[in-house]
Amino acid sequence: MPFEYTGIRVRDMARSVRFYTEGLGLRAGPSGRMTAGGLWQELRDPVSGAVLELNYYPGEPPYREGDELDHLGFRVDRLEEAMERLLRLGARVRIPPFREGSDRLVFLTDPDGVCVELYESGSDEQPPASRAGD
Repeated sequence: MPFEYTGIRVRDMARSVRFYTEGLGLRAGPSGRMTAGGLWQELRDPVSGAVLELNYYPGEPPYREGDELDHLGFRVDRLEEAMERLLRLGARVRIPPFREGSDRLVFLTDPDGVCVELYESGSDEQPPASRAGD
């Protein structure tokens, strides 16, 4: 299960893109709208290749300090197998398995409540699942 990226929740997408690109040198990549209505923006470190995904959810409950970590994204080959293994280790299902385009996803929480996205890609491209639904 490769660790693909970290998604953080932001209050102002343009301000956050500017902060991470101009301030920290990340480069803007693909962006779009999630099926559920949120917006995402991929930022990539040009040296390490690490990906930060900015997530903005209009109409959600008010943003509170401490809500920054949105989720950790892992690409898996067999979604159900990975999900069952994590459930045995104390994970809880937050959003049951669903399909977005050719990808299958599930959102779990780890034993401490950190949100973890597992996605099984149905195509040769392997974007983090929250990026589907442009």
